[in-house]
Amino acid sequence: MNKKHVSRLFPDFTDKKVVDSHMGRLDTHGVSRRDFLALASAGAAASLGAASLGMPTAAVASPDGKLAFLTGFMFNEWNTTFDRTAKTAAAEFGIAYTSLDSQFDAQRQLNQFEQQVAGNVGSVIFNLADGSAIKGLANTAKENKIYIANIWDSLPWFTPFDASEYYTMFAVSEEVRAHREVTEKLLAAVTERFGGGNIIGVTGSKGSLLELQRNRGRDQAFAKYPKTRLVDELPGLWNREDALRVTEDLLTRNKDVVGIVTQDDDIAQGSIAALNAAGLVPGKDVLVVGASGTGLGSKAIQSGTYLATSGNAPAFGAALFTARLYDVTHGWQPRASERLLNWSTVTLTRDNIDGWIARYVDNGDVEPFDYKRMSKVLHPDDWDPQAEVFPMDIDNNFHGTPKPPGWTYPAAYVAARDQGEHEKVAAEYAAHYKIKYDGPSPNKKA
Repeated sequence: MNKKHVSRLFPDFTDKKVVDSHMGRLDTHGVSRRDFLALASAGAAASLGAASLGMPTAAVASPDGKLAFLTGFMFNEWNTTFDRTAKTAAAEFGIAYTSLDSQFDAQRQLNQFEQQVAGNVGSVIFNLADGSAIKGLANTAKENKIYIANIWDSLPWFTPFDASEYYTMFAVSEEVRAHREVTEKLLAAVTERFGGGNIIGVTGSKGSLLELQRNRGRDQAFAKYPKTRLVDELPGLWNREDALRVTEDLLTRNKDVVGIVTQDDDIAQGSIAALNAAGLVPGKDVLVVGASGTGLGSKAIQSGTYLATSGNAPAFGAALFTARLYDVTHGWQPRASERLLNWSTVTLTRDNIDGWIARYVDNGDVEPFDYKRMSKVLHPDDWDPQAEVFPMDIDNNFHGTPKPPGWTYPAAYVAARDQGEHEKVAAEYAAHYKIKYDGPSPNKKA
């Protein structure tokens, strides 16, 4: 389609009824009318109008470099905090920002991405409703020269090297070790207090990479505590309501439960509610652990209701991804070892929860990170990852998932691993790591 004025062919987007009609037909779930009209000012409304008329569209360079966060689910605290922080970080970088929630609907998430493409978005962060979608999304990103980055779920053994330079990063926290350490806290306490006993698990979403990794760490912990037994598990789908329901089911069909390993703090809140409903006292009759280090989870540890969690600050993930997308859209090129990354978390208990709450929960208007300092474009010499960040071992990340027929290690990954680049990058990030992840905010006044 020629990029010329053809406005007479399109609907009148100054009419509220016309806008509402097209937003409904185009499945713009999560997009405000203001955002739709803002896209129109950049030429996107014309493209969307063309799509609704069955006409082809053409991607053009974004006039504002907008960043979008497309998540499969916005209903838990980790995602809402990630969203809020990414918006703040984007503002500091001078980037327009929007976020969309597909409510676990992979087709809706695909539609939302296509709408952002039509709206000339510059970069996108994905938390996928279905990890298998990343291959198609990466191909669309390449065709339209849009930089993308992905957190958490993915198509097993598919990496940025299998796509293009526009798939700039797949990064997750190192969850096997993190969940092993949290589970060990539970099993040690259960062994000391009850002499061992039955443990149930409330997981995330069945088959997702994050669930598999946390299950692996959890199961490794049981090998050290033979008097404890994982007797049953069900998926809590990363939210309180489903976690409440499945915990009730697990408590009904399993007797003498003394511990619950959950895979998220929102899940843990649902499990705690189920214990209360069953007349059991969480933290006394049954011990509970989880993951994420959210506000509610942190406060529950502080009060003694909740034993431990892994401190995986959503604000860090948001800062890391926003800084990366700012850098690549401003000319910086990552090395191979910087396109697949892990970061370390910290195990939170009553011994260290107060400092975590001060920095990440009850921090008022004090941002927990120096967002610009994460940028290698803005701080080429004194950039700081502000957490322990290191190259990902893809065997560890995708362990337990079958490799596709004929799959081989990406050449760029092998070269980086075998020629010492992984170690060099790990050492470089460690040397630049000055603002400690588990210390006070760098923005806190002395």
